[in-house]
Amino acid sequence: MLLRQNERTALFIDGASLHHAARNLGFEVDFRSLRKLFENACLFQRAFYYAAMPETDDYSPLRPLTDWLSYNGYHLVLKTAREFTDPSGRRRIKGNMDVELTVDLLEQSGRLDHAVIISGDSDLRRAVEAAQARGVRVTVISSMRSTPPMIGDDLRRQADMFVELADIAPSFTRRQAEPRNPPRQGPVRHPADINSDETNDS
Repeated sequence: MLLRQNERTALFIDGASLHHAARNLGFEVDFRSLRKLFENACLFQRAFYYAAMPETDDYSPLRPLTDWLSYNGYHLVLKTAREFTDPSGRRRIKGNMDVELTVDLLEQSGRLDHAVIISGDSDLRRAVEAAQARGVRVTVISSMRSTPPMIGDDLRRQADMFVELADIAPSFTRRQAEPRNPPRQGPVRHPADINSDETNDS
């Protein structure tokens, strides 16, 4: 990833994108270790985590994770996901976080040397380009090894560096599992599991 000790660095995590990629590759993220990886290797400024919460009065299964993150050094950016039924009668959830991530990336760019984005969404290409124009080096972390690949070509080409998630996962993996098998019941079931193609328009 080429983190540099003298660079002011921030981490921007698209929660749904990371969840899908990690599940596809067969591991669970240890967010404490992920943050430590950055704290030990650069002038770490802040970690942003973006998530869309289901539009329901019921207790969200994502809440334990977001609560933990908020008490352990992550800046949460949450919004309500819109639930709807498609013409075939399937339940869908829409909660894209591109706008929120873009706004924070550009707001922070004047105070950063390096932005690390965990997402594969090609819609972020223009935001990356704008940050680069402000002098920020941008690294994108996603996966080409997942099935299907999680990273859009436009975003991968625009980034100063693309990092394969599978290559760095051992630094912040909580538990190994067999790739592509049905996920074991973990401590938190991400609402994106309700439908795998609703939250990330790569």
